[in-house]
Amino acid sequence: MCDETTAAADEASLAAKGLTRREFAALGAAAALAGYTANFEAFAADRPLRERMVEIRTPDGTADAFFVHPARGRHPGVLLWPDALGLRDAKKAMARRLAAAGYAVLVVNPYYRTQRAPLAMDFAAFRTPEGRAKFAPMMAGVQPGVERDAVAFIAFLDIQAAVDKRRGIGTQGYCMGGPFTVRTAAAVPGRIRAAASFHGGGLVTDKPESPHQLLARTQASYLIAVAKNDDEKAPTEKDTFRAAAAAAGRPAEIEVYAADHGWCVPDSPSYHQAEADRAWGRLLALYSKL
Repeated sequence: MCDETTAAADEASLAAKGLTRREFAALGAAAALAGYTANFEAFAADRPLRERMVEIRTPDGTADAFFVHPARGRHPGVLLWPDALGLRDAKKAMARRLAAAGYAVLVVNPYYRTQRAPLAMDFAAFRTPEGRAKFAPMMAGVQPGVERDAVAFIAFLDIQAAVDKRRGIGTQGYCMGGPFTVRTAAAVPGRIRAAASFHGGGLVTDKPESPHQLLARTQASYLIAVAKNDDEKAPTEKDTFRAAAAAAGRPAEIEVYAADHGWCVPDSPSYHQAEADRAWGRLLALYSKL
């Protein structure tokens, strides 16, 4: 839910950190990621990783993606759907952290139909009216092909030597990627066993194919982590999703976190380490059942 409300929350979050939007932009992604990466580097040193950029054939073309996994053994696969800024260093860092915890993680470029990753824009620019106007058609262009993409991406994971096909696959998404996790679970129900949405927008809509209407087609358990400012703007959506999950017989942990939209993403102005770490713990608990 990236709009004026989100932009205002970003300003407040930065002010609490003693930064202006200009100062945050000047720090750059590398500085923003430094503390995040330091949190798991020591652990990752004990579990060497292998990573590479890959290309995946889909019905609509060739998608570029980042694949990282422990150097030894087979592990549950995870499909990570990025937020609106797509595949970039922050998402690679998040994937490495998850891989260090014992997963084979694929982070995709959802905009592959029009351009390769990374996009030439950061959160400071994206949150402006001009930035949102630029991204609106790009994000809309992703929507029609999500299910086709999901099938291709899961098929890629299933032929990798690092992926344990005896285990289920997990999927997680951020912002616009949040609802894509439910759509993935519906597109490949026999493989997706867990789906997590972090500050996802569009989980409940008035359209017949709204993600909450797809839950009965899935076999996954869900973690729906809601930003407090998203909940303030649409307070009934979590209840609608909870009721739909119950009706479909799908386990769903749904919680409003004490942080604003974007809080889980380390290069976001609204990154909130304490709540991000708490969400991380719940994600690992969800994936422990794969």
